[in-house]
Amino acid sequence: MADRTLISIVDDDEAVRDSLEALLLAEGFAVIGFSSAEAFLAEGDASSADCCLLDVRMPGMDGLTLLRKLGEMGVTVPIVVMTGHGDVPMAVKAMKLGAADFIEKPFDARTMLATIRTALKTWRTPPPAATVDPALAERLGRLTPREREVLEELVAGRSNKEVGLELGISPRTVEIHRARLMEKMAADSLAHLVRLALEAGVDPADR
Repeated sequence: MADRTLISIVDDDEAVRDSLEALLLAEGFAVIGFSSAEAFLAEGDASSADCCLLDVRMPGMDGLTLLRKLGEMGVTVPIVVMTGHGDVPMAVKAMKLGAADFIEKPFDARTMLATIRTALKTWRTPPPAATVDPALAERLGRLTPREREVLEELVAGRSNKEVGLELGISPRTVEIHRARLMEKMAADSLAHLVRLALEAGVDPADR
């Protein structure tokens, strides 16, 4: 593979950086790693990378603060946020701040590579401004009122238990609605579902 796309990795966990670097180098990418957000800002030209893998929870400046700062700096490279412990609320906030996608740790090599390639492809061919894909709008329109409520709660970053308490249904019922949402929205993961919902304009205010 001749692709020399440059990937920046910002993660305080040395083992994660080393593992990702080995994976990406084997796939033909160029890679540079940073142990902190501060080091990334100080040592690297943030706009020179083709894609950035950014951990959310780091000592000092966290990933969300860095993401916000990059936006203020006008950096427009696709950023894939890495989160641990199913921290969906923080990942949703990251996407609202401009992240291209998020991936939950632990992740396998195939999922990470697919996420990076999708981020690169979609970022290089963005949809027209303020335009929702008609197919996506049609999928959203097929949702029942209850499914739409569950989707809005998930986009707000709430867990199944929290969604159940908010809507007065059991966590198991939330799981059933969530499975139907994944099918109707043609999403292959929670991250994908949230991204599709945000693209379709589902962005409820926090309650």
